[in-house]
Amino acid sequence: MKGSHLFLCLFSMSCWMNLMPTAGNKIFHFGPCRISMSMTEIRSGFTAIKANIQARDPVRTLSILSHPHSLHKVKSSDRCCITHHLFNFYVDKVFKHCKTEDSYVNRKISSIANSFLSVKRKLGQCHKQNKCMCGQESTEKFKQILANYEGLNVISAAIKSLGELDILLDWMEKSH
Repeated sequence: MKGSHLFLCLFSMSCWMNLMPTAGNKIFHFGPCRISMSMTEIRSGFTAIKANIQARDPVRTLSILSHPHSLHKVKSSDRCCITHHLFNFYVDKVFKHCKTEDSYVNRKISSIANSFLSVKRKLGQCHKQNKCMCGQESTEKFKQILANYEGLNVISAAIKSLGELDILLDWMEKSH
């Protein structure tokens, strides 16, 4: 009998610990989806390379994420969808084309990409469970981001998108 109480206690504690964010992680609410991620780790990696990446950006007159109303005033019901699209976008398009001759910068990019891949998987699970519905507004906003990206050559677009990562991170923290 004592063993079953101990098992129940340990099981309960295990379940509780899985719900708690790990050190440095925050829980983000994107509509009905709750995602744990280490914003501090991503921000510190980006801050370490931001000046280097932005100096490589040859096109200063265009923004991919800041185009008027790209991320502004997204309804809470559309946050999951657009976030899901943006993490797919960064993992599938941006990080693949952000290589430099600087191994330190490449390691930081790889670290950020791994964090994004982890969140992409979590958002994908939420999307598969139909918790992450895509309305017309989020679809249109993401189409605008893709159009901005595709208006540049692949390398320039990837560097610009990486250089604008703080826009995405700020938006995520504001909607947190």
